[in-house]
Amino acid sequence: MAWQSGMNTRIDLRLGQRMVMTPQLQQAIKLLALSRLELNQIVDLEMTENPILEELSSDTPEDESLDATGDNPKENDPEKSDEIDLKWEDSYEDDDRERIESDITSETPPERPSYDQTLATPISLSDHLLWQLGLISLSEKEQEIGAALIGNIEDHGYLETSLEEIAGSVGTPVSRVENILKVVQRFDPPGVGARNLSECLLIQIELLSLSGSLVETIIKNHLADIEKRRYAQIAKECGVLLEEVLQASKIIEHLEPKPGRPFYASDNFNIIPDVFVVKLENDEERGGDGGTGGYAVILNDDGLPKMKISSYYRSLLRSKQPGEETTRAYLKEKFQSAMWLIRSIDQRNQTILKVANSILKFQYAFMEKGVGQLKPLVLKQVAEDISMHESTVSRVTTHKYIHTPQGIFELKYFFNGSLASVGGNTDQRSSLAVREQIGRIVSEEDAVDPLTDQEIVNQLKKEGVEMARRTVSKYRAELKIAPATKRRRPG
Repeated sequence: MAWQSGMNTRIDLRLGQRMVMTPQLQQAIKLLALSRLELNQIVDLEMTENPILEELSSDTPEDESLDATGDNPKENDPEKSDEIDLKWEDSYEDDDRERIESDITSETPPERPSYDQTLATPISLSDHLLWQLGLISLSEKEQEIGAALIGNIEDHGYLETSLEEIAGSVGTPVSRVENILKVVQRFDPPGVGARNLSECLLIQIELLSLSGSLVETIIKNHLADIEKRRYAQIAKECGVLLEEVLQASKIIEHLEPKPGRPFYASDNFNIIPDVFVVKLENDEERGGDGGTGGYAVILNDDGLPKMKISSYYRSLLRSKQPGEETTRAYLKEKFQSAMWLIRSIDQRNQTILKVANSILKFQYAFMEKGVGQLKPLVLKQVAEDISMHESTVSRVTTHKYIHTPQGIFELKYFFNGSLASVGGNTDQRSSLAVREQIGRIVSEEDAVDPLTDQEIVNQLKKEGVEMARRTVSKYRAELKIAPATKRRRPG
């Protein structure tokens, strides 16, 4: 029993901090990330299920309106409920944000994306492919070849440019380009990177383990016959039963002839801005506003239900009649839920305003002159400016839109990387501004003798921007500008 001699019993007193994510704080964080449409859905659902909440009408007296927003929660609650504090920035440490947020995700049932999320901010096929390219282990040169291939894949998912042209542009043998193309053709969506319909379908059936089957034979030799439904002729030439041909044709019909289809952008949607940037008319309106002079940010609350606490149920909560404890307990729970929702929405609105005002301060030149004056900006700069965490700024800028003198943009649009300038110029250029610069250069070129990517590089350098040719090629592809050989027009 020698093992017992090493065991001692003792009591230790340790001082530490323990973070608690209350359900109310979780709700506040969740509301912050919601789009305008999702917020409307949440409010409508809560007003349906919570009898305490009523919609605030336009003829509501001023004092009742103030009371409804919960500016003094202790006076609103007959039971002197705990004061509501939605300052989530002080509720937990930065190091544990990721762990806590993952816990919230695991405890909350998954939700389907809203309609406006699906339409307003689609990911492009090029972005999806470049993301996959970055996940695999390739040399720097192979990554360059892969990016060049992806940059020449058009919206339907097909490779437009010949391998010889791509090999020449990146300075590598055609065989090496072909090897990387085979890698890209294994990416999602199935069939992407094909050079014709037959290759597209063959890639897909290979992933379905149908290589060497009747399906492969029909795709290689009888696609035209399938299109014209010559099933008997196919059966005769392949020496198989008609039923086998019909079964194979059903498989072919369910393949995707345009693998890029799921990434098509839709123009048929309306975006309702969450905030407006308006130009002030006179000097008295402008005042001193820390760098945003000439403009003001206004919250767009049109279409969002305004809520108040029902005076009838509030009076029931104040009543002390015996035998109504169960009813009062139920109403108190609903009251607290209603107050939390009202305060969470108010906090959400104030945070959106803070972030929008900070963006206005950093991107003032953009408001005046457009995308050419867009400055490099990262989440950290705005977070430090408004004394919030980067994760909070990230939530606020997702699926929130701002109406500016230059158009409507998602708040995320204003965050972009910087590119070095040349010629002793210390001003950094936004990557979005450089994209616009490339588009302008191409629009001004001679259509008979269009500029190659290297010539665009040279022109950018003259204008103070130094950039690698492959980066220009990438930006040109993102702008959906064809290579010089395809832009050339006969003289």
